[in-house]
Amino acid sequence: MSRTAFHDGWTVGPNVSVFAEITGGATTVKPISIPHDAMLDMPRSADSPNGSSTGYFDGGAVSYRKTFTAPESWRERIVELEFHGVYRDAMVYLNGVLIGQRPYGYSAFRVRLDSAMRYGGENRIRVDARAHRDSRWYSGLGIHRGIDLIEMPLVHLVPNSLRATTPDIDAERAVVEIEARIGNESLGTASPTLRTRILDGSGAVAASAETLVTARKGHEATARQRVYVADPRLWSVDSPVLYNVEIELVHDGVSDTAVAPLGIRRLQLDPQNGLRINGEQVKLRGACIHHDNGILGTVSLPEAEERRVRILKEAGFNAIRSSHNPASPAMLDACDRLGMLVIDEAFDMWTEGKQPFDYSTSFSEWWERDVEAMVDKCANHPSVIMYSIGNEILDAGKPLGAAIGRAIAEKVRALDPTRFTTNGVSALVATLSELLPELQRELDGIPGGINDINGEGKRILDRLAFSGEVTDMVAESHSIVDIVGHNYAAWRYEAEQEKYPNRVVVGTETHAEDIDTNWPLVEKNAHVIGDFTWTGWDYLGESGLGVVSRSVDGRPWSADAYPALTAYCADIDLTGTRRPQSYYREIVFGRRRAPYIAVRHPLAAGETPIGLEWAWEDAIASWSWRVDAGTQLAVDVYSDADEVELFLNDRSLGVQRIGTARARSTSFAVPFERGELRAVALRDGAVGEEFKLRSAGETVAVRIREEQSPGQHRFLAIDLVDATGLVTPFDDRRVSVSVSREGELVALGTARPATEESYRADTCTTFQGRAQAIVRIIDPGARVSVTADGLDPVHLTIDES
Repeated sequence: MSRTAFHDGWTVGPNVSVFAEITGGATTVKPISIPHDAMLDMPRSADSPNGSSTGYFDGGAVSYRKTFTAPESWRERIVELEFHGVYRDAMVYLNGVLIGQRPYGYSAFRVRLDSAMRYGGENRIRVDARAHRDSRWYSGLGIHRGIDLIEMPLVHLVPNSLRATTPDIDAERAVVEIEARIGNESLGTASPTLRTRILDGSGAVAASAETLVTARKGHEATARQRVYVADPRLWSVDSPVLYNVEIELVHDGVSDTAVAPLGIRRLQLDPQNGLRINGEQVKLRGACIHHDNGILGTVSLPEAEERRVRILKEAGFNAIRSSHNPASPAMLDACDRLGMLVIDEAFDMWTEGKQPFDYSTSFSEWWERDVEAMVDKCANHPSVIMYSIGNEILDAGKPLGAAIGRAIAEKVRALDPTRFTTNGVSALVATLSELLPELQRELDGIPGGINDINGEGKRILDRLAFSGEVTDMVAESHSIVDIVGHNYAAWRYEAEQEKYPNRVVVGTETHAEDIDTNWPLVEKNAHVIGDFTWTGWDYLGESGLGVVSRSVDGRPWSADAYPALTAYCADIDLTGTRRPQSYYREIVFGRRRAPYIAVRHPLAAGETPIGLEWAWEDAIASWSWRVDAGTQLAVDVYSDADEVELFLNDRSLGVQRIGTARARSTSFAVPFERGELRAVALRDGAVGEEFKLRSAGETVAVRIREEQSPGQHRFLAIDLVDATGLVTPFDDRRVSVSVSREGELVALGTARPATEESYRADTCTTFQGRAQAIVRIIDPGARVSVTADGLDPVHLTIDES
């Protein structure tokens, strides 16, 4: 089959009725390319019914349209479109005829064009999508993943049917089992030849096979081949070696082809050894991530997905969990290439909804097809080691809810027995409807203000979550999967081991602030295979979740109030810059030896920092504060050493043992003085690695840097800097970006958690001295110009690479 991108020539506009179109209603459309997120162009408002969940975007309904010519030769071909993701309730029309639909916004689906095609003439395709009060986070809206145009002969390889598995591997050879389905829509029985080649990274043939396959008219036949790769190079996190499987179906001189990646690797699982890949125990240093790509919205660009995986891996992660929906194909491609393990997650809800119009309204009818789509997408990706059947499912604490989970798990196993299953269960969420009357009775008796209720309410919730009653209520849901997933319940790892000795456990969702206690449990216990923090990368929606706010004299706080936009709870911010908690985690993981300095924002008189459990300290790695000399600042030093010594302008401020504030951390009270702040690690009294912060001078320039990320889309860092090139984080200014006609400004923005600025505008205000621009290259020599208030403009020319 031939696959070509079907991304150009589209327009998008509001979805209005035909009567509105006839009477001249609002039908303004604009040209766009796919993938696209229409929600970013929609208004935000403080009174949005979606509230902070979606970042105060209301959502809406849009129509995508395209006109294309169908050649006469297509009469003898099968022609389909494959959409990799349309959010949400997609309806696809060709020449006014409905040819397909998909309620779930994260599933790939194919539509046949022949039933309504006008061969030799123009054809009009329309895709309607809508989003409104159907998500707990920023969902985006529209065709946010790619589209493939698929052309096949009448005797053809069924799309996405190629499977390559490696059931038997040793040092001398790997057994590769090939499976593909052959469809026959010709006028009679066909007996085509199926040829298979496995190519190594250099393009050399590592194995091959050939067989005849007979398929009756109107039926499919499944072909299987067993081939052997000598001296196999194995795929792993540290060595992500990929082969390619190429198959060709030849019938009456006409061929059809398909290609898939192959990573030769062996998975094993048991409570005594945990997870093993190729015989070696692997602990999952995991990051939960949402599907949006920061200032791009939910647009899934291959360059953006690869950049995200690369930065996460550089920060010490070796695994991601696609929270809480199936990942994009581009994301899985990047994970294969870079060596990132994946838990691909199916759903955030089953039959009980979490928003009025969410996927629960379609679950009963569509879940099997959506599970099939997830497995079809993942089947040939070695990075995918586990399927999660859900996240914090409200049904999971009930017997019939467990029965639903069992059906999903068995469906997954029937489709793909080579990977493991899990379920991100919050025992409290799963049983809350049963325990709610008791909880309400206890909360009603709490006197005082909001802070009293928050504190006492958490204690009551913890007591209920830790109870034996709750443990028993979710026991069946845990029993139906291969790996028990615990959300925010690390205490269960060891507590339940005696009662359930055959369990293998993973922390499917945890707080960043708990990594110093969670990770030792992972390292100590073989049956605990990893920890997945919420979150690895910041995301849109669930606004203010990790923001540290200020309370003055106990007054209530509202970090999620408009114009809050991002969750701001991640190790890595919206633009890809690592935050202090990322470096702390890297030290806890044992992957960083140098210390790290994080300085907390100063507090005014009477102020108290307040944040939810998802918040880290309100700190940044800077010694450029605009405060009076002598102002006391809280300085945290992260280190795996025994002690650290802190120096200010080469004067020692003393030696402190690590672990005084939290494990692998200590704190100093330092009177501010411009210059250099330096932390030195001490191990057994010996001087080790050091880390420095220097005070930046006045802002004298704006700097633009292109990341080394080849591809059509380029990521540009925009910094305000002093004369030495240091970023000036407390002198934010308005910046403007323009691009010559050889390129296009796709997005511009910052990591600021609360803003009314649009990522689609050509101006923004820097945040902590930084901004990010994303440019699409149309022709070589695109010239990018950046201006900032009070500073000379700078220019960058981007050539193809």
